[in-house]
Amino acid sequence: MPAQTKSTVDLAAYCHEVAERAKVASAQLTSVSGQQKIDWLRQSANLLRTSAEVINAANQKDLAAAPDYGLTDAQVDRLRLTPDRIESIAVGLEEVAALREPVGRVLDSTVRPNGLRIDKVCVPLGVVFFIYESRPNVTADAAAICVKAGNAVILRGGKEALHSSRAIVDLLAEAAEAAGLPRDAVQLVSTTDRAAVGHFLKQSDFIDVAIPRGGEGLIRRVVAEATMPVIKHFDGNCHVYVDAAADLDAAEAIVVNSKCHRLGVCNAAESLVVHADIAAEAVPRLVIALNKQEIEVRGCPKVCELAPSAVPATEEDFGAEFLGPTISAVVVGSLDEAIRHINRYSSGHTESIVTTNLAASREFAERIDSAAVVINASTRFNDGGEFGLGAEIGISTDKFHARGPCGVDELTSYKYIVHGQGHTRK
Repeated sequence: MPAQTKSTVDLAAYCHEVAERAKVASAQLTSVSGQQKIDWLRQSANLLRTSAEVINAANQKDLAAAPDYGLTDAQVDRLRLTPDRIESIAVGLEEVAALREPVGRVLDSTVRPNGLRIDKVCVPLGVVFFIYESRPNVTADAAAICVKAGNAVILRGGKEALHSSRAIVDLLAEAAEAAGLPRDAVQLVSTTDRAAVGHFLKQSDFIDVAIPRGGEGLIRRVVAEATMPVIKHFDGNCHVYVDAAADLDAAEAIVVNSKCHRLGVCNAAESLVVHADIAAEAVPRLVIALNKQEIEVRGCPKVCELAPSAVPATEEDFGAEFLGPTISAVVVGSLDEAIRHINRYSSGHTESIVTTNLAASREFAERIDSAAVVINASTRFNDGGEFGLGAEIGISTDKFHARGPCGVDELTSYKYIVHGQGHTRK
């Protein structure tokens, strides 16, 4: 279906139809074998490579329209598809193909005293509604992860990448038919009307879970309007705590990488916490290292005293996700105070401790209430690819069902299958 707006199509009816087709496809996917999904992913990768010119032509349309959308140079760069990036997308599909088959995996099996065998078996969630930013590679990644886990997916990407995403989805659909998968297993929302999101969020009869990936405003809108469960995180105020027993060379490398490797991502460090026993040496050194990367440090009074270039922090700064060249910093008197500070201001995403004290690292890991706790390493490692998940559809800071990077296993649920031999309950 070509790109349309509600002036040329009944938007509510269109969204209902797409969701209904996805539900039918999800039922058909229950009969698809793991090998068929592997064949689909590998054939999709091959089509991406052999159809690079088609994809590039579609991408050029999106790039030509980018100035009309007011995209920054960085956003245009993320939108652009080069031969290397197309190859990377193809390799990503092959990596998902190589993952173990999640559907049908027996998570647990017990035999009751009466002889009943009870198996706990992995099953798909059903239909995923995925709303995401304007990066064409995400289109392929999300489709691959969802279908590998046995789910149909409805993709609502940004209008800025509509032509590129359409070209990719058309190739995925072609490969699906060849592999015996339902063509509607992967559908791209064709209308650019933002009201479509609201219509899809009402389709709880057909859609089993919504996953928003974008700015906090979008995610809060989805949570407010969704009539189905939502897998999400609102923001990423991630901390690096430099303990009294920290190796300062390691601390400097970890702090700089956590903050500066990429500024605008959810697992970048936004807050620095330093133990008082090491602060006189650590704070000036870390602030200078951050300043060299053009990072402004907003600190507590002690930080400002030890590092003249730091500026006074406000209460709001300690809870902020800056997504830019700013970081908050605070000096604490103990490990306990560090943990309490982090649990108060954290968004529950990723926290790192730098220490040579094993007992301190264990206490930190046990008491920090976040999706990922990192010991002597950068916060930037909280990522599906880095965790060996093949790829991720997002990161969850929820505690029910999925937490942390969400790959194929997080897009499944389970059911109990009970085996009897004429058993009746007394």
